[in-house]
Amino acid sequence: MTIVIKKAELIALLILVIFLAWTRTLQAAEFNRVLPEKSHISFVYKQMNVPMEGSFQRFVGQLSFDPDKPASTKAYMDIDLASIDTGALDADEEVRGKPWFNTSIYPQAQFVSGAIKAVAPNHFDMNGKLTIKGRTRDVTLPVTFRRDGANVIFEGALVLKRADFGIGEGVWADFGTVANEVQVKIRLLATTGIVKQ
Repeated sequence: MTIVIKKAELIALLILVIFLAWTRTLQAAEFNRVLPEKSHISFVYKQMNVPMEGSFQRFVGQLSFDPDKPASTKAYMDIDLASIDTGALDADEEVRGKPWFNTSIYPQAQFVSGAIKAVAPNHFDMNGKLTIKGRTRDVTLPVTFRRDGANVIFEGALVLKRADFGIGEGVWADFGTVANEVQVKIRLLATTGIVKQ
């Protein structure tokens, strides 16, 4: 018995093979380049029990994430504290000062992670060290992971206590005016770092 494959069927078969090979390559890729211009770091806190929001406009990050080997993930982020945007220029100036971030001495916050643990499909706990104003604390950042075309998006949030880092000293240490708890939210878009010719 002779099997005859038409030219159109052969072309379709070749396209399917190429697509499957491309998909397999994409799945095996390591995502190692954070795109700050498409990422976001924001925070929520309470002032006089009223929720307030802000963000940081400048930060850089490094990532090494293989979806097939998530346990080997490494992440690093530097946040320019002077780039804070509280929505009011006078408040921005205030929190750059010594009682708050003291950006003239401590211009950056730093997060370094060398351990990630899968807790559910596409849900991870990213364990690391957060340094603000020269104080380092162990933190766990729960994140979700999803694909966005050839890129990946990590989204997560953690609650930190500003007193742990000396954020808001002196009269601002009273939590009746500004709450101790601050929720930090991230959205990071990363790519494989492959440059198209």
